[in-house]
Amino acid sequence: MSFAEEALKAVRRTLEEVLAGRPAPAISFADPRFKEHCGIFVTLKKQGELRGCIGLVRGVEPLSQAIGKMAVAAATHDPRFPPVRLNELADIDIEISVLTPMSKVDNVADIKIGRDGLMLQYHGRSGLLLPQVPIEWGWDVEEFLENLCHKAGLPPGSHLQPGATLLKFSADIFSENSHSAV
Repeated sequence: MSFAEEALKAVRRTLEEVLAGRPAPAISFADPRFKEHCGIFVTLKKQGELRGCIGLVRGVEPLSQAIGKMAVAAATHDPRFPPVRLNELADIDIEISVLTPMSKVDNVADIKIGRDGLMLQYHGRSGLLLPQVPIEWGWDVEEFLENLCHKAGLPPGSHLQPGATLLKFSADIFSENSHSAV
């Protein structure tokens, strides 16, 4: 079983148990990548529409521990949505993004749509958009940056302000409907 298949099955099993009111299962992982400390996001979509997305920007614990926690958080603690119900789970597509370490963006011309995710930090606010988001919305780099500022609760162009930190990263992205890497 591939890393992607193992991760997706673990998330689905965890959500089945937790949404049924049972404790999260103890899952053993075969792939050594699950011992790595990486940023990870779990995205839930229902009929192609976002239903929940929560993650860790940086690896604070092994993926084997973080993946289940982020799955449960995406399903039950995303403040934009009511908690996912067990009877919805069959209609939910799970997408997992395993992040690479972040690096500073010195020139916005270096940002590549489809490869880079972005994180903006400025005046105590931050926003993050995964690499697949501008593709899904058909954004160019300028629109990507504008929406990143909006996500951080900042006015457009805030990424250009002195003291703003713009970071980029890439991700291995896979879902139950398709296995791809960005």
